[in-house]
Amino acid sequence: MNIYRLLAIVAIGLVGLNTVLAQSDKPEGYQLLVDVNFDDKTALEGFQMTDPSAWRIGENNGSRTLELFGASEYKPKVRSPRNIAMLNGRKFGSFILELDMKQTGREYGHRDLCLFFNMKDPANFYYVHMASVADPHAHNIFLVNDAPRVAIASRTTDGVDWGQGWHKVKIARNVEEGSIKVYFDDMDQPIMEAVDQHFDAGYIGFGSFDDTGMIDNIKIWGPEAKQADSFFPRR
Repeated sequence: MNIYRLLAIVAIGLVGLNTVLAQSDKPEGYQLLVDVNFDDKTALEGFQMTDPSAWRIGENNGSRTLELFGASEYKPKVRSPRNIAMLNGRKFGSFILELDMKQTGREYGHRDLCLFFNMKDPANFYYVHMASVADPHAHNIFLVNDAPRVAIASRTTDGVDWGQGWHKVKIARNVEEGSIKVYFDDMDQPIMEAVDQHFDAGYIGFGSFDDTGMIDNIKIWGPEAKQADSFFPRR
């Protein structure tokens, strides 16, 4: 057999094995619902932003990523993050989200990136704020419920070290139990935990309160994803 063909077969087999291994640690009944990277620029078509002009396909070490590079011209109904890129047309209840994130802003206490989930509308959702330093308004799991965000985590760390590199991030959400667990680099020990049952199925999004950053290799597992209309009315 030609050596190049053999190597190709081995590579395909390893990809399949990695998929099986990744699936094996998920709850029974979960399936891979979303698998997105940004090597194909058409990937942007699957997202809706609070302000599309603040987002672009960026380059990082020869790989394409989703990049938040500016401030969004968006004023939320209640105090909450402004920079959001939403996975459009699908709602998720219980899920496991895994992705790579890189912060590209300056270092300060509230230097952050955020993940949004179980989003009902622009004034009702959860979000995770991962910041350099924890305080009453940073580095916590927040509830936005027709009022300015409120911290709901029962346990957090003192903050995360964004540095200049990429980080693996995971959220595990179980709507029946109300549990929310957030992981940063260490996929076994959560950095934040909360229990809350305000919201069930909703949209998932990515972004920042008022910083910049890059996002790549988005994977979402769950029992199902429900088809839905656009989160924001089309402009």
